[in-house]
Amino acid sequence: MTVSTYSAKHKRDSMSDLSVEISRIRASSLARNAGWMLAGQGTNLVLQAGYFILLARLLGVTQYGIFAGALAFVTLATPFSALGSGLLFVRYVSSDVANFAAYWGNILFATFGVGVLLTLLLHLIAPHLLNPASASLILLVAVAECIFRQLILCMGQVFQAFEQLHMTAIVGLLTNLFRLVTVAALTVTLHRATAEQWVLCSLVASISAAFTGGVVVTVRVGLPNIVPSLFVSRLGEGFNFSLAGSTQSIYNDIDKVMLSHYRMNVANGIYTMAYRIIDIATIPITALDLAALPRFFRKSVEGVTSVVELSARLSRRAALMGILSSVCLFLAAPLLPEIVGRGFGDTVAALRWLCLIPAFRGVHQLTGSAITGMGLQRYRTAAQFSAAALNLGLNLWLIPRYSWVGAAWASLATDGALGVTNSLIVWRLPALIQKGAVR
Repeated sequence: MTVSTYSAKHKRDSMSDLSVEISRIRASSLARNAGWMLAGQGTNLVLQAGYFILLARLLGVTQYGIFAGALAFVTLATPFSALGSGLLFVRYVSSDVANFAAYWGNILFATFGVGVLLTLLLHLIAPHLLNPASASLILLVAVAECIFRQLILCMGQVFQAFEQLHMTAIVGLLTNLFRLVTVAALTVTLHRATAEQWVLCSLVASISAAFTGGVVVTVRVGLPNIVPSLFVSRLGEGFNFSLAGSTQSIYNDIDKVMLSHYRMNVANGIYTMAYRIIDIATIPITALDLAALPRFFRKSVEGVTSVVELSARLSRRAALMGILSSVCLFLAAPLLPEIVGRGFGDTVAALRWLCLIPAFRGVHQLTGSAITGMGLQRYRTAAQFSAAALNLGLNLWLIPRYSWVGAAWASLATDGALGVTNSLIVWRLPALIQKGAVR
């Protein structure tokens, strides 16, 4: 079945209703959309904070480190499970609402098909790269993250394309909400759990969240139309988006995989807890980035100069937000062991080493989205590949010698270098495009 087989009346009516809704939504400002995302991400921050605190207390530092190693290993592959279908939806449905059914179907087709294959592959190779305790968790973690977690992320991108950022925020809350309820229930009933027990319960929470999100998307947007030929025709572009996401996963998570490989489970628990706090502190920047991406795509129609101007303005805002987060993290670090448990005492030092990362991310995320919006994803991918290679090399050198401290040094160097590289690309590309050196 193809898009053309829809009945004329059904298509005309549904497109008319949806077009009216999208026109109304797009009349809102970027600030309003960023506000929706910030409100949603702020709620997400509360949910994540509760989730991480309870999970740390439930597992303890060693079991938390075992789980962190498995999760980081799976995260290296998760960008490929949807094959960029969410970003393809944003790109092609933002400009033409009539494409929504086929691209919504493409999300489901890609995520379930490729996700299953990735899950099996990860299960087979994990024993050769991770310590046995972490490797035993891979199958369940991969099903939760490669399939159901990726579906939730793509569902958020569906509403992002329509600039219904309030719905993106709501869908984004689902996984953390279900996981918070699950870990709270385990804390009350078991008080202490193993990583294996948590992974099984987390899988159930992920499935529940994805099912709920799927119902919301279908009711609000419409039924999917699975067109295998669309998947094939967009395979190359979607793979390019996935490749960019995979490089980001590499420089964010390869350090945790290597700590697991060297059986440094306690160090992994300490470092991962600090890194998760960094991720939470970056939420306001992520909110701004998510709200800006569709605008970058539309600004590209006006010319590359418009994209660069928007990027410069938003990057400055994001950098200032990141600096403020960095200061707060440094000052608040001593409170962390009191909250998550005394076993995480060394997390204070880890968090203080990593506290500059939000400032670096404020620059490289917004400039990176500008590069994507200009239709020059290959340059962003090249920059991220370089960052991933730098991170891998530094971790191979530093982790065996300095444990989690070496991982922290490598992360700082990588995020800082990527911020500089993306800024240079955004600054130089307009001149190169005008000269015809870049197409």
